[in-house]
Amino acid sequence: MTLEQSPLMGQMMHQPLMISSIIQFAARHYGSGEIVSRRIEPDLHDALYRSTYRDCERRARTLALALAAQGVAMGQRVGTLAWNGYRHLELYYGVSGSGAVLHTINPRLHPEQIAWIVNHAEDQLLFFDITFLPLVEAIAPACPTVRGFVLMSDRAHMPASTAIPGLLCYEDLLDAVDQAAADAWTWPVFDENAAASLCYTSGTTGNPKGVLYSHRSTVLHAYAAALPNVLNVSAADTVLPVVPMFHVNAWGLPYSVLLCGAKMVLPGARLDGKSLYDLFEGEGVTFSAGVPTVWLGLVNYALQNNLQFSTFRRTVIGGSACPPAMMDTLIDRFNVQVIHGWGMTEMSPLGTTGGLLARHRDLPVHEQRAILQKQGHAIFGVDMKIVDDEGAELPWDGRSAGHLLVKGPWILASYFRGEGGDPLQGGWFPTGDVATIDPDGFMQITDRSKDVIKSGGEWIGSIDLENIAMAHPAVLQAACIAVKHPKWDERPLLVVVRKPGADLSRETLLGWFDGKVARFWMPDDVVFVDALPIGGTGKIQKNRLREQYREHQVAAE
Repeated sequence: MTLEQSPLMGQMMHQPLMISSIIQFAARHYGSGEIVSRRIEPDLHDALYRSTYRDCERRARTLALALAAQGVAMGQRVGTLAWNGYRHLELYYGVSGSGAVLHTINPRLHPEQIAWIVNHAEDQLLFFDITFLPLVEAIAPACPTVRGFVLMSDRAHMPASTAIPGLLCYEDLLDAVDQAAADAWTWPVFDENAAASLCYTSGTTGNPKGVLYSHRSTVLHAYAAALPNVLNVSAADTVLPVVPMFHVNAWGLPYSVLLCGAKMVLPGARLDGKSLYDLFEGEGVTFSAGVPTVWLGLVNYALQNNLQFSTFRRTVIGGSACPPAMMDTLIDRFNVQVIHGWGMTEMSPLGTTGGLLARHRDLPVHEQRAILQKQGHAIFGVDMKIVDDEGAELPWDGRSAGHLLVKGPWILASYFRGEGGDPLQGGWFPTGDVATIDPDGFMQITDRSKDVIKSGGEWIGSIDLENIAMAHPAVLQAACIAVKHPKWDERPLLVVVRKPGADLSRETLLGWFDGKVARFWMPDDVVFVDALPIGGTGKIQKNRLREQYREHQVAAE
């Protein structure tokens, strides 16, 4: 399809969609809006740094000039290994706003993989928090493209000695900029389709692939994310993104929160239940976002100490499916609205969010929860469909499960440097998820294509089995994987972590499934473990479980 010019064109101003316009807007119209950041430095771990959007914009402008002084040109990549903190937020705007490309790197990856990603991106500078000094010291010799390593610190907290030659200090870089020149400098305006940020996805086989976001796609995603049907962010909110800023741009919150003028609270490196609870209460957090493993720690801390939340009223949970038992606890015990979200790195990342329609208000609670447990409705800007193995589109009947495909203005068209060739199927991006869509447009992930269990030619949804297991009061975590079977090809195996002090047998847990699923869906066996392998984005690494239990035997029937 080609774009055709209309004989009558609109007579409106044309203004490119620039990331810098978000911080400019926040500074001008919500200038006193607060940014509260937990300090990263070891001797300041209980201290909070307080600034405003006006401060952030001024320091981001200064940073842009500091980058130019270091020889960073438009389009060149600048890497970060950093927690959610005020300096990282300044980099979000100072790097992209100057025309360079912000490359956020997941520090939880293996050092060799991090070095590979830095080299593939050809990062010119690498900014990092002091937490990651040993990591950067280890990888620095293997990163020849990096011309300078910058510790995100002031002079007082620079290390006395380091293996990194010529280590630069973040605050020194800013102090070296003439402030009068910085105050007079204006953000450049260029093609809105220019690259703004780069994230590498861990969801592919082989080496990670880079996803290069544009200014246009990022601003559109930020607009959409703030909508009432999506994250519903407003200037009345105090937002704490637990989801890391190194993970798909913290689901767009560093942009959406600023364009709405909400107060932002950045938790730094301390993401345990107590630290998060204290910050939630101390700063009056109303809205947060994170993966289920994080909420598990916070919820358990609050339950164990018989605590309530005084201001926290809304959370979006994504990254992996929210267990129904966790959703019920947050809603019923803590009066926190749960927004089930779904997306992926290739989607910037938001694709759907859950919620009820007006006509659902009078439904029984269990029917409402069944709707909320779905991944939800497509966000404006995202279209989706499900197809069978031959690519034929399947009906939206809530029963037919197929491969989920998406398209839209903030969805990947090709990977960075063309890795992997053309990923699209007839203009649609294959997500790798298996899903159903009901007549009202509510999408529900039933499995990842690579995780689906095919038993006797029939699909079994591992997510459903995990959710049932997680609802047992003695289960802390559960994962369901396929293991080989001599008759049925594959059968489901449960790998379970008991709650501390709980007494739970294989027979008791298998009996828990009676009447809840079809007989052929029943897990064949249970393995109890002390912990499940968790990846850098907080998801359970089922690939490691499949390898570990590759030879696990279940009896033939």
